[in-house]
Amino acid sequence: MSLGIVLLSATLNLNSHLPPLQLWQGQSEALMQQEGPLTTDFELSGGLESPNYEQTNAFLKRLVASNPTQFQSVKIGVSDQGRDINMLLAVEDSQFSPAMMKNNNKPTLLIQAGIHAGEIDGKDAMFMLLRDIATGKRRDILSKVNILFIPILNVDGHERSSEFNRINQRGPVTMGFRTNAKNLNLNRDYTKLDTPGVRSVLKVINDYAPALYVDVHVTDGADYQYDVTYGFNPSFASESPAISKVLEEQFTPIIDTKLAKSGHIPGPLVFVMDKRDLEKGLAGWVASPRFSNGWGDIKGLPTILVENHSLKPYKQRVLGTYVFIDGVIDALAQQHKALHSAVEAEKQSHPKELVVSRSYSQQPDYIPFKGIKYKSFESALSGHKEVKYLGEPINYEKLPVFWQKDVKTIVQVPEAFYIPPQYAYLVDKLKLHGVEVEVLPAGTSLVGLTQLTVDDHSFAHTPFEGRFRVDATFKSNLLNEEVSLSGWTKVSTKQAYSELVTHLLHPVAPDSFFAWGDFHSIFQRTEYVENYALEPYARKMLKESPKLALAFDKKIREDKKFAKSDKQRLEWLYEKTPYYDKAYLKYPILMSYTGQ
Repeated sequence: MSLGIVLLSATLNLNSHLPPLQLWQGQSEALMQQEGPLTTDFELSGGLESPNYEQTNAFLKRLVASNPTQFQSVKIGVSDQGRDINMLLAVEDSQFSPAMMKNNNKPTLLIQAGIHAGEIDGKDAMFMLLRDIATGKRRDILSKVNILFIPILNVDGHERSSEFNRINQRGPVTMGFRTNAKNLNLNRDYTKLDTPGVRSVLKVINDYAPALYVDVHVTDGADYQYDVTYGFNPSFASESPAISKVLEEQFTPIIDTKLAKSGHIPGPLVFVMDKRDLEKGLAGWVASPRFSNGWGDIKGLPTILVENHSLKPYKQRVLGTYVFIDGVIDALAQQHKALHSAVEAEKQSHPKELVVSRSYSQQPDYIPFKGIKYKSFESALSGHKEVKYLGEPINYEKLPVFWQKDVKTIVQVPEAFYIPPQYAYLVDKLKLHGVEVEVLPAGTSLVGLTQLTVDDHSFAHTPFEGRFRVDATFKSNLLNEEVSLSGWTKVSTKQAYSELVTHLLHPVAPDSFFAWGDFHSIFQRTEYVENYALEPYARKMLKESPKLALAFDKKIREDKKFAKSDKQRLEWLYEKTPYYDKAYLKYPILMSYTGQ
């Protein structure tokens, strides 16, 4: 019995719990090579398997050996478990250095696979495409673009391989795990930068300045006809609307046409409001900067998120990814000047206020949608209505889609942020984000800076991505005294990445360093007071300040809870003494605003 038949039998057994499949045949099947020196492990398995880390690196070496003037493999980082994170450079005439790529008059495309290691379609699709470049079948590609390809970003998760890592995904037979060795999700790490994988990607972006960034995933959720869905933050809710418009109007038609001609069904990047009832509407997600595509949108780096449909067979998904990337290459070759113009325009945008969080609109838009018929049934297991997909296509002429259009939180953008020296590690993170910073010389001081004080706050009850997030409201205080800023770091918002600076440093922003927990120490007090010392000091203080005494009396009269609490009364008095910790609940990064 052949390996392919054994794998197919295993796949059928593993997927017996999944909804019925629609039969698929597409012209893209002709892309598969049955035998040859660079036939991929995916092809040798009949489209059912993906190579492990060792086999992946061996194939990279074979590609480089096949044509060392076009291919070069470089290490871009090291995982927590000590595995190299590798990247393949594909370019004409050995122009492998960042400077050469930036000056060869061709746009550079960065393609990333395996950020979620079980969602590995991009690795096998790109290996086929690179093989076709190496063998001369696709000589045209490198005449149009330079390619940077990361076959496995989450290398540790990739090697936590199992047949049982994703219950709702058809193949490959064995697949990697979603998170890394520390159980961190790399696609939640684009602002806090806790993982070596994402830090490596940002360094690549800084060094090579790609014109377009593609992040390949496999989606969860509902069943529908589309096998390749993809998208980016839409122009009506984007921080880089000029870029989004070019992607919407000039890239999408080229990509969709290529996919459709090859037998694939491209679809929009939307999710489902109620997974038990698709007809209630679709969720139009707008990514925040913790995600690759949200970070790209806020940074002004054109970024496309691919979400292949998990219920489609692995072979179909990989072939669809090949065709998708081929379409992206065509679109980038044809429209890179328009995209570059949009990027440059966004770099000049320095908004005075910024939307930092959104919510789903109460009023839907409507779009046609290629769904799959389903029925509802009462489940004895869940005690709730559940959905059973029937495997038959149904085309909705108008399905509601609720976009995250509604503005939830807006912040006023400062002219600059000022970071004290004890937070130098955050300055290092800003540099990795590509942000420009300035260390202020000795003797620098300013008057009229703004400091935020925590008014109310709550910590998350459970950790998320290894951190206890904090949600807070703030009071704004204008500092009239002169503040010494010797050795502090100034971060101006009048720079190319203005919006990114504000999202990282303004504590109200949900993906700021503050919200992710980098300032938890401001919530603790380390110096206390004894009542035997406070009581006589407070009595003297009230006697010398009639205004303070009146405020204390008023607080007692109007706040019954305060009046009955000896702890609250003494704490109120302690706050008014010069002994009280002036850094407690104070956000240590200061701000300056125009006109102050």
